[in-house]
Amino acid sequence: MNIIDEIKQSFREGGLLVKIIYVNLAVFLVFNILKALLFLAGSDFGYTLSQYLAVPAYIPNLLSRPWTIFTYMFFHEGFIHILFNLLWLYWFGRIFLGYMSERKLLGVYLMGGVAGAFLYILFYNVFPVFANVLPISYALGASASVYAVVFAAVTYAPNVSLNLLFIGQVRLKYIGAFLIVLDVISIAGSNAGGHIAHLGGALFGFLYIYSYNKGFDLVKPATWLIDVFSASSSTRKRSKMKVNYKRAAADDFEYNKMKAEKQAEIDRILEKISKAGYESLTADEKNTLFSLKK
Repeated sequence: MNIIDEIKQSFREGGLLVKIIYVNLAVFLVFNILKALLFLAGSDFGYTLSQYLAVPAYIPNLLSRPWTIFTYMFFHEGFIHILFNLLWLYWFGRIFLGYMSERKLLGVYLMGGVAGAFLYILFYNVFPVFANVLPISYALGASASVYAVVFAAVTYAPNVSLNLLFIGQVRLKYIGAFLIVLDVISIAGSNAGGHIAHLGGALFGFLYIYSYNKGFDLVKPATWLIDVFSASSSTRKRSKMKVNYKRAAADDFEYNKMKAEKQAEIDRILEKISKAGYESLTADEKNTLFSLKK
């Protein structure tokens, strides 16, 4: 099996997280290879092409290219940009999938990207500081979508820890707080639009989990579109799939709620041990630890 066949196989057999990563990589490679060829041919069409994929802040340009609200979240020009976006997406996407389904991951990715684009466009059209650059401003990259996934994970499981190089165990809530502060203070820098889009994606990720815990699914429009495009041509099969999904969604909600409550209790007991020692635990708390050990 050659490398092309291996890539095709891993794309077919991989989950939605893998497919999202592959789509981003494919767009990056195709665009940059085409841009290099056009450059060698003496053409600057590569720059023009990027304007049809990146989302503009200027409303007249946006109205002439409405598809860019979606294409921009899969489009990168720089290698470092796509590298870190896909690393963050993979790390936090795995955490997200520990609690939620793949369909919800894709829904959060898409709608988080739309939320990031909306906030970016809103800020650039409302605040006078951007007036001079408004007609030539474009946003690109998966950052807002990735932030939506990151902050959905942070909001759902804030006390889960990641082992960071040179730092050690750090809880997700502290990572999230650091990212928000960093983006807010970076708005005054050279990439204001990117950091504003980050905040839009982060806000959507937070609101999604907040509303989900109250029984309302903000990504339902996106998952409905996913179902429309992926449904079988058979009406009977589509109907059966819809019924099964509703039941699965209800079960998934209850399961995730119980899992989150259990995780919160574990975190509380471990924190108590770290502060006052094992002997400070009550009999019920010791039994809880014992049952987990078994």
